[in-house]
Amino acid sequence: MAPTPEPATARFRGGAGRLCLDFMRTLRLRGTDDATEELPTAEDLADWVAQLGPYPADTAVPVPTAAVLGQARALREAVHTLLTAARGDGGAAACPPGERELLNAAAAGAPPVPRLDENGTTVHGSGDPVGAVLVDIARDAITLATSPALAQVRSCSGPRCTAWFLDTSRPGNRRWCSMETCGNKSKKSTWRAKHTTAPDA
Repeated sequence: MAPTPEPATARFRGGAGRLCLDFMRTLRLRGTDDATEELPTAEDLADWVAQLGPYPADTAVPVPTAAVLGQARALREAVHTLLTAARGDGGAAACPPGERELLNAAAAGAPPVPRLDENGTTVHGSGDPVGAVLVDIARDAITLATSPALAQVRSCSGPRCTAWFLDTSRPGNRRWCSMETCGNKSKKSTWRAKHTTAPDA
């Protein structure tokens, strides 16, 4: 699945290279004391789908129910569990049964439907925009966990970042989830360390 471009004033972070990795990022700083939920309300989930889903920019994404929000968060954690297992020694087979069943059930739904518009462009739609994107996320996670592309998944080297991303660089040595954020912060920190004058003894 191609990376989703981010608008200049994006509210949520995209650009991880896979939809499922972008969705995992909605729990910012996962595993740290500063972990932050970026989808605290159903309105936030609708906004995420409007920004990072495959729909045209003017698509009105209805706010889902609180139950759907709970399902979305559970799916996000199942995606993280699956990919963590898949990157380990046991591979995707090490994914716990509960998470595997949740992912399989989510993937069985109806994804966004492509259609050809009058301009010869593919556009996507769905009667349930949020639900359809959750299907896409589950399918993308299962596909990634069982494909050679998994070897290209990296953890950001930023000391204040826990994001994962797909490294599609030619040398395969990308270090940061985003050069504009974590990359620049790291370079500035390195520059300051090299140019700090030691105090007089």
